Amino acid sequence: MDPVNVGIVGCGNISPIYIENLSNFPATRVVAVADLDPNRARERASAYGIPRAGAPGVVLDDPDIAVVVNLTVPKAHAEVAFQALNAGKHVYNEKPLAVSRADGADMLRIAGEHNLRVGAAPDTFLGAGIQTCRELIDQGAIGTPVAGHASMLCHGHESWHPSPEFYYEIGGGPLFDMGPYYLTALVALLGPIRRVAGATAVTFPTRTITSEPKKGRTIAVETPTHLAAVLDFAAGPIVQLTTSFDIWGHTQPCIEIYGSEGSLSVPDPNGFGGPVRLCRAGGEWHEVGLDRAYAQNSRGLGVLDMVLAEAEGRPHRASGGLAFHVLDVMHAVGESSDQGRHIDIHSGFEAPAPLPKEGLSA
Repeated sequence: MDPVNVGIVGCGNISPIYIENLSNFPATRVVAVADLDPNRARERASAYGIPRAGAPGVVLDDPDIAVVVNLTVPKAHAEVAFQALNAGKHVYNEKPLAVSRADGADMLRIAGEHNLRVGAAPDTFLGAGIQTCRELIDQGAIGTPVAGHASMLCHGHESWHPSPEFYYEIGGGPLFDMGPYYLTALVALLGPIRRVAGATAVTFPTRTITSEPKKGRTIAVETPTHLAAVLDFAAGPIVQLTTSFDIWGHTQPCIEIYGSEGSLSVPDPNGFGGPVRLCRAGGEWHEVGLDRAYAQNSRGLGVLDMVLAEAEGRPHRASGGLAFHVLDVMHAVGESSDQGRHIDIHSGFEAPAPLPKEGLSA
């Protein structure tokens, strides 16, 4: 197939890896980049040899662009996605899908009305590490999954990120920032979540930036920075999830899944590789080798799969439905904490098919 023209809106820290990968995949071609700061877009275009750059209209108004990759800050995800869909373009959002459930639902509705596709990060669950875990679970290596534990614990991003304010705004925080990696991995491995119990806290009401160029500025914290949840999966497993920007150090694994016949250590869901470790009943932990494609940083893989799925007439894996389910669950954690009760989850999604071991091909 001929390469599909892709335009990127949002030229921040995450954009270079998307540009590199989408420029190297044979089925995609980055033809324009845009940003609210047109000069930043032009700098990215110059660095990567992209022909067009400027304000968002450079991408959104171009009839030759079929797919918009939306790398804006979370609070702008919905607005840019609506513009792209209404211009007749497929859209792939960075995580989360949107800040509000209503915007996420409207995004999927508009896409359906226009026969367009919505995809969303993270696509790390398509990497060699988590796909190996999927294969092990599907083969019964740990028997029936019964429980799990997941932790994303750090002390926030103000010590290294050049512009960390949005991490502490509504739509930010550890759950909306990093939670999508963990929840997407979990639901890709175990299926949909049926109910949630949660507890949340704001430990530090302000944060001081220690990174350049904004060193010394104070951030008012608008969103919880420590969130703990118990997730009841429709298939039976009960998983504990903790995400925090309030922790200086810890020894917790990223994700472990416990089954009737063994346990599985899932690699960092913010990456594509390993290690994958397995402990069968009565045995000891050992590392499982990865024999699949995409063990390296392959951000943009979800975009590639969406493009190929459109050409092949099949569902794409990093789907809007999957991302909306994750968004629904994240909101439910805060609602449970506020209301002091379990929150039932009514959203669902089409289970993503396993990725071929050899990878995707046009």
